[in-house]
Amino acid sequence: MVQSQLPKKKILILSANPEGTDRLRLDREEREIRESLQMGTNRDNFNIVSQPAVRTKDIQRIMLTEKPQIVHFSGHGAAKDGLVFEDINGRAKQVPTKALAQLFGLCANHVECVVLNACYSVIQARCISKYIGYVVGMRQEVGDTAAIEYSRGFYLAIASGEPYDIAHDYGRNAIQIEDLGEDMTPIIKKKIWINFSD
Repeated sequence: MVQSQLPKKKILILSANPEGTDRLRLDREEREIRESLQMGTNRDNFNIVSQPAVRTKDIQRIMLTEKPQIVHFSGHGAAKDGLVFEDINGRAKQVPTKALAQLFGLCANHVECVVLNACYSVIQARCISKYIGYVVGMRQEVGDTAAIEYSRGFYLAIASGEPYDIAHDYGRNAIQIEDLGEDMTPIIKKKIWINFSD
């Protein structure tokens, strides 16, 4: 009897580094994510789709078209004001936290995990976790190198079959191994499941 193969999980990498914002090594982060996934024993279970220079007007279309299981945002956070994407001219434009959370609520039937690799994104992580099982955010400013190391450790663990919360611990540990002193910056928020049958 032939065993049915599970469908591949799609990882959607959204990145934005608008004009006038600090330059980030988004290309290096994506390369590390791709290489880490290739090193894992379950590498064939994942597809990566990358969307650079994402504009606010693109976000809904991308989510509807791609229907990812994992969404990874690389860019700038603006604390309570939201995440920073681009406008049609390539300048910074914030998407409010409430709007982001509601969008993920609309996508909750397919999104399993969200990684917000942006400074001060814990506020967005907290709000999105009302709808999505696992959401990673940064509790404060995070350096480029620490952000990249977190991604490397997280996706190596994912591609090795670890669940999202354990992959988060691997991401933190990758920062520790490099002695960057920022391993407590990434945090994971989990959706609280309510069982009404009890």
